[in-house]
Amino acid sequence: MRAPLRVTMMLGTAFGTAVAASSAATAADVLAQSKITAVTVFPSGAEITRSAKVKIEAGEHTLVFADLPAQAIASSIRVEGKSVGKLDIGSVDTRRASVPRADAANAESERRRLETEIEKLKDQRSVFEGQREAAEQQKALIQNLTQLPVRPPPMLGQAGTGENWPQILALITTSSAEAQRGALEATVNIRETDRKIRDLEGKLGGVAPQLDERTEVKVHVAAGQALEADFVVRYQVSQASWSPLYDARLSTGTKAVAPKLELVRRASVTQRTGERWADVSIALSTTRPASAASAPELRPITVDYEPEFKPKPMAAPAPPPATGMRGGLGAAISESDAMADADLPRARSMAKAVPAQEVRAEVVNAPFQAVFNVPGMLTVAETGEAKRVQLASDSLEPALSVRAVPKREQTAYLYAKMVLPKGAPLLPGAVSLFRDGTFVGTGKLPLLSPSEEHELGFGADDLVRVKYAIADEKKGETGIISSSKTDSRNYKITLKSQHERSMAFVVVDQLPVSQQQDIRVDLVARPQPSKQNLEDKRGVVSWEGKIDPDEEKVIEHGYRITWPGARAIITR
Repeated sequence: MRAPLRVTMMLGTAFGTAVAASSAATAADVLAQSKITAVTVFPSGAEITRSAKVKIEAGEHTLVFADLPAQAIASSIRVEGKSVGKLDIGSVDTRRASVPRADAANAESERRRLETEIEKLKDQRSVFEGQREAAEQQKALIQNLTQLPVRPPPMLGQAGTGENWPQILALITTSSAEAQRGALEATVNIRETDRKIRDLEGKLGGVAPQLDERTEVKVHVAAGQALEADFVVRYQVSQASWSPLYDARLSTGTKAVAPKLELVRRASVTQRTGERWADVSIALSTTRPASAASAPELRPITVDYEPEFKPKPMAAPAPPPATGMRGGLGAAISESDAMADADLPRARSMAKAVPAQEVRAEVVNAPFQAVFNVPGMLTVAETGEAKRVQLASDSLEPALSVRAVPKREQTAYLYAKMVLPKGAPLLPGAVSLFRDGTFVGTGKLPLLSPSEEHELGFGADDLVRVKYAIADEKKGETGIISSSKTDSRNYKITLKSQHERSMAFVVVDQLPVSQQQDIRVDLVARPQPSKQNLEDKRGVVSWEGKIDPDEEKVIEHGYRITWPGARAIITR
């Protein structure tokens, strides 16, 4: 049996701690090739598990794991192992390192090919430059022919041959044209060759050897004999996350068939860790390892009087200095000291005040956690592209109801109340809503605990008709000695159902809320509201009940405002 090794020395306090033991300096380095075998993704961050099989000779060695990403959190790195013999782990050190990319061999081959082509083009350019120089020399020689000295006329008694100027001019013209053409062709070839060289040098820069920033882990071990060991390296990274997604599919049923709600849990996984997760086992956890581990502390709050600011007496103008600048400087110093002394009580008083704190949003962590093990092996690219997976599906029996706010909209909306099954909680996330197979919109799910109730809206319900009308409006005065003014309003709400079965309904309305003691608001309703100050909202009332098929429900309600006649009121 392989006994698990225990890390006897944890990471140093500083990232990149040097090897402390003097014997480790002479230990042989053993490169350990590891691969990712499992990943646990959190709502923010992830824990990576790498595995490696290493053959170790007897003696002291330093195992080098050079394939961890640069963003690996140093304090989270842990090393475990199992071996067939005695193996002690002395220390674990980390540092940042630059290593060639995995495709360095292909890049080097392409680089050599481009360098060879550039050398050939430079050789051709040298040939073209020689051709241009020869053409220029030829043009210079031809130009010299035009400067030939004129022969003197022959002496008496001698036969004179004379110069054949037509032949000389024809030779000059022909040779000049050929030389000019040769120089022009050489110049064009040089320009084209320079362009090709620049293009290739640009490509060469693109395939230059590139280095990746990595985290290098050195594990110092001592083996009592030659053995083979299995190592596991765990570390956390920050640039990874998963977010929940949901599908809520409602089947409204019929008179004989009860409604059903299927809640499908999905997850969207993304990562930009610098390493590819290829064919690995992925688990999704609701734990937030980066969040606070302790409850926040409260600071004392003190109450004190505001400091009283007294006007400063006007200082007498300083007399002109008698001699030099000594008097002027002394007066300036005295006035500065006086101002400082005057501000001292204010400074002491302000020192007692608690500094204002900016209101900040805080992450609410649930008092539970769950881990979803995604079936199969998955591949998640390091480019940030989302990978969607399905986690679970629950079949629920919802309670249907209709809700209307006729003051705002004369439309009834269908709601389904569900009770979460026991097991994992529901994290906040977007939900896609389907009713009888038709997509009706999107919504949001809050953080929900198992066995908790929640309602989801599934769009307008055309089988329930809603009407809202003003029945009466009156304004007047009451009283003889002390008059008061009144404002009365009455409304009529009508609901009619065309469903095949009885439906629960909720009708929501509101009445004004008095902000003054002498302004009175009285509610008049038939029937009386089921709830007042709904969801702790002042003035919001609701009527709840059941409505049968083809039944019509009528709600009459209103309010009466009474206030002193000498004052005017405003409703907003």
